Amino acid sequence: MTERQRVNMGKQHPADYKALLALSSAVEETVTAAGLDPLLVELLKIRTSQINGCAFCLRMHTRDALKKGENPDRIAVLPAWAEAGYFSETDRAALRLTEAIALVPQGHVSDEDYDAAAAVLPPEQLSAVAWLATVMNAFNRVAITSRYPVGGS
Repeated sequence: MTERQRVNMGKQHPADYKALLALSSAVEETVTAAGLDPLLVELLKIRTSQINGCAFCLRMHTRDALKKGENPDRIAVLPAWAEAGYFSETDRAALRLTEAIALVPQGHVSDEDYDAAAAVLPPEQLSAVAWLATVMNAFNRVAITSRYPVGGS
């Protein structure tokens, strides 16, 4: 990564960032009301951030997941969730939909991916997962574009 200074979008336009934070807060209420497991919510945030390559969000949500009691093995194998026995049917459905949303430029959310998630997740959870993936993609893009610092000296 280059050390070039970039504009911090959140500081440059704080009202816009505040609106994104408000959306995030609303989505957190939505996922809770939909009954999604808080550990799954953190895994979905991590998986979106892995796909987008957002180091800042990866660090933050990995720490959050561990503080909430997530199994480090589940985090370690998250990119290979489809091959690992750590994930429930609900986890798999939510992860599949989250990946499809994060990878929209590679072919949109296919009927196959959507239908697979809809076969497991009730409508309120399906929509909550989609909103969570949407807001995480937005945060990833803000952090990556602004080059929020992560580690180093």
